[in-house]
Amino acid sequence: MRSDVMKKGLEKAPHRSLLKASGLIDAEINRPLIGVVNSQNDIAPGHLHLDAISEAVKAGIRIAGGMPLEFSTIGVCDGLAMGHGGMKYSLPSRELVADSIEIMAQAHPFDGLVLIPNCDKSVPGMLMAMARINIPAIVVSGGPMLAGKFADRAVSLSNVFEAVGLVRAGKMDEQQLAEMEDQACPGCGSCSGMFTANSMNCLTEALGVALPGNGTRLAVSAARIRVAKETGRKIMELVEKNIKPRDIINEQAIDNALTVDMALGCSTNTVLHILAIAREAGVTLKLDRFNEISARTPNLCRLAPAGNHHIEDLDAAGGVPAVMAELAGQGLIVADALTASGCTVGENIAGCKIVAPEIIRRAADPYSTMGGIAILKGNLAPNGAVVKRSAVAAEMMQHRGPAKVFDSEELAYQALIQRQIKKGDVVVIRYEGPKGGGGMREMLLFTATIAGLGLDKDVALLTDGRFSGATRGASIGHVAPEAASGGPIAIVRDGDIIDMDITNYKLNLVLSDQEIAQRLAAFQPPESRFKTGYLARYVKTVSSADTGAVLIT
Repeated sequence: MRSDVMKKGLEKAPHRSLLKASGLIDAEINRPLIGVVNSQNDIAPGHLHLDAISEAVKAGIRIAGGMPLEFSTIGVCDGLAMGHGGMKYSLPSRELVADSIEIMAQAHPFDGLVLIPNCDKSVPGMLMAMARINIPAIVVSGGPMLAGKFADRAVSLSNVFEAVGLVRAGKMDEQQLAEMEDQACPGCGSCSGMFTANSMNCLTEALGVALPGNGTRLAVSAARIRVAKETGRKIMELVEKNIKPRDIINEQAIDNALTVDMALGCSTNTVLHILAIAREAGVTLKLDRFNEISARTPNLCRLAPAGNHHIEDLDAAGGVPAVMAELAGQGLIVADALTASGCTVGENIAGCKIVAPEIIRRAADPYSTMGGIAILKGNLAPNGAVVKRSAVAAEMMQHRGPAKVFDSEELAYQALIQRQIKKGDVVVIRYEGPKGGGGMREMLLFTATIAGLGLDKDVALLTDGRFSGATRGASIGHVAPEAASGGPIAIVRDGDIIDMDITNYKLNLVLSDQEIAQRLAAFQPPESRFKTGYLARYVKTVSSADTGAVLIT
């Protein structure tokens, strides 16, 4: 066993003494030692209940003959960090999650790991760590939140953000907003739509690193506890068979994840995270692969914010296994890929079917014959930009308009609430990329206010920053190279015409090559705003969005 180097032999008597100081007896020390990584905290509703998940995991480990040893890591709530400087720390937290797990798992040589994330960056951070460390490991998340109920309809957190714009537009009063605020998030779990956390949790199934049901079983359900217990049992099988993350996360698994991503209409943030996970697993993945998979994959689901259904509805309709079975019937899923269940994908989804075609459409009747995410390129984004195509109104799939340029989210938001942004405009928000923004923060408050003001079918948004999975509308992010690195987005001026064509994957500034070259030659990047602390270190080493915004060492 890997843990033997810490506990076996004469020289390890001091080590055993320390383990006994924690209350362990010889019978426990002699078992395989399983690290249980718990990102529980009291501030994030997605993480609030993870102690209960951890206890279920540990019960499963003990049932199967292992010894669970729990340790913690951080977990940021993106909703609470949204709209202020705290959002700068969200994406950088992903790297700290991965690094902290690496440190704990290498300093204390566990025989296996069970990873318990739930929210936006804790899921990819843990997946990056498991691929990097490459000892037997499996994921079980805390599960999605129930949708709220307001005015006889299902609502989620994104509706509250959009309601702020409705109040500003005079379409809702503050008392109604207060009522929605009380009802939209009824309890613990990751926010109830197909936002980033639930996107990534669903993709753990498609990647094969979690058991079926992990992405959709509700946080408050007994089914979630059962998945956690089975996960605890399963890690012992993975340890016995020495099945490691890189045996599972290979090119086939990445393609399966991208295919499910496109079918579900997941968050644009999955692009950043899948790139980063693939890198840790040693899998070569380029942005162009996203469009290749999208071109062949039907979009089968329109979950909030793209539609009115939520994760609980997806679960009731058959969940991720039903989606994968439908895709497999079209030859779009690699069925013989290995998974952490110990079975192949094909074995996991055998007999699974769609039970509510109004929620998961048949491949013969998709919302679109193409997937939910598109990568755009052109002279404004030579290295690529990302849009959630499935959440864009038909009227905005092709749009040409004048640029309104802002050098921060705050300046753009002030212009928006002062009604300086008009129909037809293309709002450009720059210096919010990984380096320039110090963390590439999400802009849900801005995009939700646009929707609340009724401008989501008339105004486009372009940024080197990124968006929450709860964003809808013509919101194009991850523009690369970013402004701080001298990308063309840095030289856009008010009134310049921007031509976006999502249908044909194009994003261009309507200027001559000569004019663009002259402006770029004259460009001088501003000095970094970050002088101390973690962000100062982060911006010095972070890569571009088109490579996953990973830290380069």
